[in-house]
Amino acid sequence: MSELKKELYNQCLDYVEKCMGAAQLAINEAQKASSDDTKSSAGDKYETGREMMQQETNRNTAQLIEANKLKIALNKINPNVVNHIADTGSLVITSNGSFYIAISAGLLKVNNESYFAISPASPVGMMLKGQKAGVEFKLNDKIYLIKQVF
Repeated sequence: MSELKKELYNQCLDYVEKCMGAAQLAINEAQKASSDDTKSSAGDKYETGREMMQQETNRNTAQLIEANKLKIALNKINPNVVNHIADTGSLVITSNGSFYIAISAGLLKVNNESYFAISPASPVGMMLKGQKAGVEFKLNDKIYLIKQVF
């Protein structure tokens, strides 16, 4: 089971790295476009273009900061630790899906099995946290039975 958790952890890390790379690339391109833009006789057009590039840089900088926060959260997880009470870093198998409590990275696939990488602050994450196998809870009119916690 620890191999499965390591794979899920690595997929989350890849997700964060891709987000960071895409944001950094967009920042670099916006800055390059801004510096390549030469002042024309239509000064307002130039200023509008520069402002748009600055807004794009700011937006992508915010995305980079958020991705960095996700990486910091992941760095606090040891995928080798097995918990029997659901917490950050746990893999929880329920009657309505399998959840890796780490970061919100969406659907992950390992050996043709689906797992949802969720944040501990998500609605499902908050319901799972502190629970153990055998516990049942209801969320959005669905009943979840926790089958296993790793």
